[in-house]
Amino acid sequence: MNSYSYLLDLAIILLGTKVLGLLTKRVQMPQVVGALLAGLVLGPVGLGVLSETAFIHEIAEIGVIVLMFCAGMETDIKELKASGKASFVIALCGVIVPLIGGYFCALIFNRPGMIPSYASASTFLQNIFIGVILTATSVSITVETLKELGKLKTRSGNAILGAAIIDDILGIIALTIVTSMADDSVNIAIVLIKVVAFFVFAAIVGVIFYKFYKKWVDGAKKELHRHTIVAFVFCLLMSYIAEAVFGVADITGAFIAGLIISNIERSEYLQTKFDTISYMLLSPVFFASIGLKVVLPKMNFTIVAFAVVLTIVAILTKIIGCGIGAKMCGYQNYQAKRIGIGMISRGEVALIVASKGSTLGLLGIAFLGPVIIVVVITTIITPILLKMVFRDGTKPTEPIAAGEEIKSYYENVEEIRRGDKRGED
Repeated sequence: MNSYSYLLDLAIILLGTKVLGLLTKRVQMPQVVGALLAGLVLGPVGLGVLSETAFIHEIAEIGVIVLMFCAGMETDIKELKASGKASFVIALCGVIVPLIGGYFCALIFNRPGMIPSYASASTFLQNIFIGVILTATSVSITVETLKELGKLKTRSGNAILGAAIIDDILGIIALTIVTSMADDSVNIAIVLIKVVAFFVFAAIVGVIFYKFYKKWVDGAKKELHRHTIVAFVFCLLMSYIAEAVFGVADITGAFIAGLIISNIERSEYLQTKFDTISYMLLSPVFFASIGLKVVLPKMNFTIVAFAVVLTIVAILTKIIGCGIGAKMCGYQNYQAKRIGIGMISRGEVALIVASKGSTLGLLGIAFLGPVIIVVVITTIITPILLKMVFRDGTKPTEPIAAGEEIKSYYENVEEIRRGDKRGED
């Protein structure tokens, strides 16, 4: 007899995320916080009602792909190009500072008499790897929050998106360098060549697909469902090729696919179709699945102290690193603060990196608990802090650059339009 328990799991997830989402909304917090808390409450850490199954994992993977695809379609590509160099500098600072902070934090605790580590790699590589974990950024949490606030198309929002994508690439490179030192089968040169090759491939395929798709969609007399199907097929293919062929994160392929389609005149129609399925099924499952992954091992006082220090370091190094990068590129103080906070969340990315390191002997089992705590806290705190800084930054005290007032006006109009179209919960 076939098991239909996955239907019950979905029902519990959808109901739990919506109920807690509405509760967090009542206390002036983004609903995504409620969805994340639902996973923790329902998962092994909380009531133990649900655990992550292969079905939930795969639905969640599609959810984050669609989320990043929608983010690409909503991105102002001209603004993204304009902030390209700035995004690189922000991402670079946002990788270097957490890497250093994580290393010195591990250096204090990962030694005899403090926390025993039974990992096979050298202590130096283990400490470096803690820093590598802190370089990760889970942009999906920030994207959902910015969408909910109607701030995804702001200058700060575009800088966060661009920096997060570059951060992902730099994180892959940092991870590859460390793992290659612990695993002789990993070749750093091949990885770098694959990363460059992917972006060359994406540029060529993107231009070809864009010309064909634009002519087909814009030439039609009305919007057709088949346009949405082909767009989704393109998104899935780009995600698959990015991960399976080039070793780049699938969400990067999805985001680039969304960017390509964002130039189509009827992109808003396509976006509304994906927003519906994302809101009804995929996003709740994805955000809940992050909480379902969390399983805390036994921890003593020293490990708890390390978890607290590591969490503080994880938050401050992203704010300081990305904030410094933003200031170097001419962003105002309130914008630098928004960008730094938008890059705090580690999410599932850090869990994946930690799992990889544990397999290769780069992360001792005693350090896994603190890493999970960092993931949970940074994932929950990011949406809360983002709402605070975007609310407080609506009337900055710094002089506004030329044209910024006009841009702010259109951003407010866009927020109202999006709010009217999205509807109430």
